[in-house]
Formats: sequence, C-alpha cells, structure tokens
Amino acid sequence: MHNKILETFEYIHERVKGEYKVGIILGTGLGGLVKEIEIENSIEYSNIPHFPVSTVEFHKGNLIFGMLSGVRVVAMQGRFHFYEGYSHHLITYPIYIFKKLGVKHLIVSNACGALNPNLKKSDLMLITGHINLHFNTPLYGNIRFNNKSSKHFYSRELISLAEKTALENRIPIKKGVYASVTGPNLETRAEYRALRKMTADAVGMSTIPEIIIAHKLGIKSLGISIVTDEGYPDTLKPANIEEIIKVAGIAEPKLTLLTAKVVEKLKAFN
Repeated sequence: MHNKILETFEYIHERVKGEYKVGIILGTGLGGLVKEIEIENSIEYSNIPHFPVSTVEFHKGNLIFGMLSGVRVVAMQGRFHFYEGYSHHLITYPIYIFKKLGVKHLIVSNACGALNPNLKKSDLMLITGHINLHFNTPLYGNIRFNNKSSKHFYSRELISLAEKTALENRIPIKKGVYASVTGPNLETRAEYRALRKMTADAVGMSTIPEIIIAHKLGIKSLGISIVTDEGYPDTLKPANIEEIIKVAGIAEPKLTLLTAKVVEKLKAFN
C-alpha cells in the first residue's frame, strides 16, 4: 500500500502545495461547512489515483483544500462506508493521505440514532469513546502488534476545547459513547436494547475505522455526532432518509459554527 499512497500524494501535491494542519470528514450534517471554506482547490475522488469513490446519494465526492477560520484545512466532501462494500483498508485510505499532507488534527462528523433517552433529535454529541461492531478493523493483516494505548482514541484535549467553544457560542452540546454497526439496515428493537446495555449512547454506521487509523498515525481526533433519529425500543417509529436529512439540516448550523470556531482555536495548537 505504501507505493499507492505515494502515487496518490504525488498526484495531489502536483495540484496543491504546502501542509494542511486540520483534516475534516464532512459526514451527514456538516456539508454546509464547505460554504465557510475559502477553497483553493477541489479534486474529484474519481480523478485521484487509488482513491475510493463515495456511492451514497447524499455524499458528494470531492477533496477540498482551503482556509477555514485562518487555518489551512483539507476536507472530504463525502465519506466511505463498510456497507458500500469497501474494506476497512479502503475506508481509511484517505487518512494516510491526510497524514502525508501534514494533518495533525482530524474532525469527523456523522449522523446517529439516539439510544440514551437524554439525547433528542438534532442534538450534537461529542464522542468520548466507541464500540466497534463491524467485527473488523483497519489494522487487520498488520502482523505487528499495535502497542499504542487505546484509552483515548478521541482526544481529551480536543473534547475539552469543543466543550469550551460550545459554551462560549451558546451551542448546546452533549457527550457519549458511539457504537458503529455495519448497516445499511437500521437496528431492530432487540438490537437497540442490546446496544444500550453495552453502554452505547448512540449508534451509527461510520467513523470508527477512520479514528482507529488516525490514532495509529498520531493524529488527534474529535468526533461529533448529530442525532437524527431515536432508537428507543418501546416508542420506536419507522425512520426514513428524508426525515434524517431534514433533522440533520436543523442541526447543521450549530455543527458548522462549532467546527469553524474549534478550527480557529487550533491555530494555537502544535
């Protein structure tokens, strides 16, 4: 894979120069952040050697380079999912490219279903820990034991920074554990009950593979979920993608503001 990463990086480096301090994965609910970026360049995934292509209807496929809040950022406009048929190695391929581009901090957003009754639709939740129910890992096949501490996949420093930033900007914020399942189907009542017993506060279908590789590469990560539906077994109602997108749209301004303000504060970070 090393040679492929070099080929991808060389292709990108011919079009953009310099380092990008912050990497952002624009999951559901953070697409509007693109409007806040002073775009220097945008490259379609399909044109980048060895880069996967997003197949999800609501995920555009562009790698965006520019300035956000005075900081150079590279942003994925559209992500990849296990349920699309991609291996964890392909899902996380862009994180290796982020590292080559100089990324030190990664911000990842996603849509999720609430399991904790304290979470409601359109809430923002900072991810403090995760439960990987893909029963797979992007480290699979790596015969070298990964001896890095797995205690803090989500940077405590960035979580604290996000909390402080949210308070300063009057953005309601919650914290919790995120469980990721394979999808693409939503969960049954029995599965929602089991997930809650496993201490998960919310459930989604993404994010964890990227965080694992970011951690391996020494990139500090901040995960933010938008609650788009509620998985309470006793009051469960059918969910549909239109409703999920609508709720994400309600939360998007809060998440966009929070992300822009956090990035601004990252100017002072090494």
